[in-house]
Amino acid sequence: MSKHNEYTRRRFLAQTAAAGVAVPTVISRTALAAPGRPGANEKIRLGLIGAGNMGNANLANCAKYDDIDVAAVSDVWKSHLDRTLEKYGNKPKGYHDYRELLADKDIDAVIIATPHQWHCRQAVDACEAGKDLYIQKPMTLHLTESRAVKNAVLKHSRVCQLGTQIHASENYRRVVEWVRSGKLGKIAVARCFLVSKHAPDGEGFPPDSAPPEGLDWDSWVGPAPIRPFNVNIVKNGYSHTLWLDYGGGRTCGMSEHILDLPYWALGLDFPTRISSFSSKRHIKDNTDAPDTHEVTFEFPDVTLAWSMSQVNSFGFNLQDVARYTKPGAKMEGTQRRLGYFLHGVEGAIYGDYRTHQVVPQTTALAEAEPPEESIPPSPGHEREWLDCIRTRRQPSCNVEYAHKLNTGNMLANLAMKVGRDLQFDPTTETISNDDEATKAAKPEYRDPWKFPDEYL
Repeated sequence: MSKHNEYTRRRFLAQTAAAGVAVPTVISRTALAAPGRPGANEKIRLGLIGAGNMGNANLANCAKYDDIDVAAVSDVWKSHLDRTLEKYGNKPKGYHDYRELLADKDIDAVIIATPHQWHCRQAVDACEAGKDLYIQKPMTLHLTESRAVKNAVLKHSRVCQLGTQIHASENYRRVVEWVRSGKLGKIAVARCFLVSKHAPDGEGFPPDSAPPEGLDWDSWVGPAPIRPFNVNIVKNGYSHTLWLDYGGGRTCGMSEHILDLPYWALGLDFPTRISSFSSKRHIKDNTDAPDTHEVTFEFPDVTLAWSMSQVNSFGFNLQDVARYTKPGAKMEGTQRRLGYFLHGVEGAIYGDYRTHQVVPQTTALAEAEPPEESIPPSPGHEREWLDCIRTRRQPSCNVEYAHKLNTGNMLANLAMKVGRDLQFDPTTETISNDDEATKAAKPEYRDPWKFPDEYL
């Protein structure tokens, strides 16, 4: 396509979108087709890499549309692979090795929902194979991996969406509008938290054992350090995050959903200073991630705090306190609460995934009407990605946005690992005060897997 035609197409799409005019669904293949990209009237052929619960949920959210063809599935656990293939009538091709799926030139895009240690290598390989990609959060497990994925997506002009599906909610949109309206005044501090009740027994002490039949344990571990199989590593998405080599801890596994709100509302870039404290004092089990993690991110104009605890599920304002204080209240069972508090000069706003509440500190804010709704509704997080595959626009949780969000988490884990505050240079994207942390920011991949140095 010539530069003139590409500019004309982009201008047309932008103008019609701004005017609220629907773009025609029947467009010639020569007008929209590009290498590795479906024509306007063709189905998008999807592949799934990692057929666990989240991967299947993402795939189902795509497969419900008529313009999608589930073409291939890859997993190193045969029962997971067989279950997903059966769900789609055994029509998709099944692969043990994800590289064979990526070699299929008929596949347009892939969902990557494997364990976290795999995300970087598989994302880079997908970009090199010309596939667009939807990556489950966290985008990567290590700081340098995040930059490698970003650079690979940009170099190969891929459409990439991070799987922070709460970003698509109407509630988050309304909070962002409140912050951006200026009615709350300048935001000084943003506090986010995730708490749950797992103490004192946690995940217990199941012994190491042989992997179950049909699970290729060596391939499941992949580029990460190998260790004997333990059921706690694979039994569900929660327990998986509690192993630092494979899940990165609960901050790495969950915070991107919650930190997404202040990053989006405040337009945050990279933090300049990161302080991180963690401990495991109250949960006794065989996992190695902390049960408490407190992080402070300093930005030029705002302080962002993150608090994670698996010891107690008290959720501050975001729970029905009376329910748990009256006689006979049932306390058994795991509870999880999460939320955000944004403190502005004129007032504060707090909430969770579903709700939000404004707390005025001035008469003007107390009498103010909610800001006009200005952020269009999402068609659905996966649907947005699919639409962008056709238009070649980047989705809302694109790789550059995801890289900023992910970098904060990776720095939090690095500061936790070295036990010191870290200073980060947003211009060079480097740690400026700690050689040990800089070295630890790049993982050593286990043979035969190679770190994608060429994308640094």
